Amino acid sequence: MNHPGEIKAGYTPVLDCHTAHIACKFEKLMAKMDKRTNKVTDDAPTVVKNGDSAIVRLVPTKPMCCEAFLEYPPLGRFAVRDMRSTVAVGVVKKVEKKDYATKKTAAKK
Repeated sequence: MNHPGEIKAGYTPVLDCHTAHIACKFEKLMAKMDKRTNKVTDDAPTVVKNGDSAIVRLVPTKPMCCEAFLEYPPLGRFAVRDMRSTVAVGVVKKVEKKDYATKKTAAKK
């Protein structure tokens, strides 16, 4: 992470994933990780600071296309941008897909 301040739940930067550029909300900070060992150092942290590594739950403000990194790596990488700079980069661990009701319209004759 490369952010001048602290990041808390509710932070809403722009997420760049493949060709999508959509605002995403940091809904929950799930765990803080040690960069070298990849072990959890803090369950449910309240803030993430510059230089930290974390697992977070992101929720897009609009529907977007992405996949878990292990299933399809090109759609599983993302960058978090704010203040005209890259704040963080990462990989998608899990995708929770939401079904949107489709509108069917009858064709006019």
